[in-house]
Amino acid sequence: MLTYAVSATVKAFAEKFPFTPLRLFVEGLGAGYQPILDGRCSIGILGALPGVFPSLVSERLGEIPLVVVASKEHPLAQFSGRIPKPELAKYVQLVLTDRSELSVGRDYGVMSPSTWRLADLSTKYAFLKDSVGWGSMPLHLVEHDIDIGALVVLEVDDMPRSGYPLAMSAVHQAAAPPGPAGRWFIDNLKGWSAGQAPSFETAVLGKGTK
Repeated sequence: MLTYAVSATVKAFAEKFPFTPLRLFVEGLGAGYQPILDGRCSIGILGALPGVFPSLVSERLGEIPLVVVASKEHPLAQFSGRIPKPELAKYVQLVLTDRSELSVGRDYGVMSPSTWRLADLSTKYAFLKDSVGWGSMPLHLVEHDIDIGALVVLEVDDMPRSGYPLAMSAVHQAAAPPGPAGRWFIDNLKGWSAGQAPSFETAVLGKGTK
């Protein structure tokens, strides 16, 4: 499980480096990159973000699939066959918004003129389940809901039902490479298969982690 990859690594980290403090922050989109760029954090476990950051080094960890879902009660869940994008545009799309300024003026995967913007995945997940709107989610976070029929994968034109991949990487400043503990943390995560990368809500390790 994707979240397990991080929690298992953190548990093993505590055993291997018992005197090294760990501070973990969870953010989405550019808000995960910002504390790496400004030096507040040493390492980020981040989803790919369009843009060039020359001061950062990125090490590929794998991919996670994102799927488009809606509650079983949502009108789109009743649609027969593949859903044309003009049909999606009739309904509210729930979109993850960036708490930083790094993606100001950019939209990712927006297909409806009516959008509700949410700062975290847990709120988006709750709104999806309550049929407030439709939107994309990391598959591992909604797989159980799909299996029991609470959420339905929407088969959208030009999009595979299995989801579209989001590349995940470990990121740090080129001028401040990780020390032994940080290097171990990254290498441990890289040991997981591409199907067991960290969550889309990105994680950043505080400066105490060397």
